[in-house]
Amino acid sequence: MTGTLYEYGRRSIFDALCILGIHSSFKMAASRRLAKELEEIRKSGMKNFRNIQVEESNLLSWQGLIVPDNPPYDKGAFRIEIIFPTEYPFKPPKITFKTKIYHPNIDEKGQVCLPVISAENWKPATKTDQVIQSLIALVNDPQPEHPLRADLAEEYSKDRKKFLKNAEEFTKKHGEKRPMD
Repeated sequence: MTGTLYEYGRRSIFDALCILGIHSSFKMAASRRLAKELEEIRKSGMKNFRNIQVEESNLLSWQGLIVPDNPPYDKGAFRIEIIFPTEYPFKPPKITFKTKIYHPNIDEKGQVCLPVISAENWKPATKTDQVIQSLIALVNDPQPEHPLRADLAEEYSKDRKKFLKNAEEFTKKHGEKRPMD
């Protein structure tokens, strides 16, 4: 009998197993690449991304501290979370600030406007260390022309001295302790 509910049920189970198999191989490929990238980052001694925490059982989720060089953000450190999709490197990671930051390109929920990881700009050859370097550059040098917080972008553009004072106070209050070398 063709077209029975039994056959359709079997087909959907088979389809689901195929999808899971494909999903599983994507995750394995992503994990292999991320393990290599993590090792390279740790060996490089990157000073601006520290205290990297990754569960060996789940390489798709990283946490670490961004340690900016420039005032006003050099008064603290900022915990970020990087979530990699199972389709990585074919889809970009998502970055969220877990530490509050007074910045025109990072909203109150910690979402960041970072062109290198936007869907339209993402390239599979881009490595995580390049994404982190782009993020650090953005934190050190805000881009008010691409704001997520228009009020802070306006303050940054119109009254830089006030912005720097407010951002420094905010960083001292909410930022994490900077790691010692």
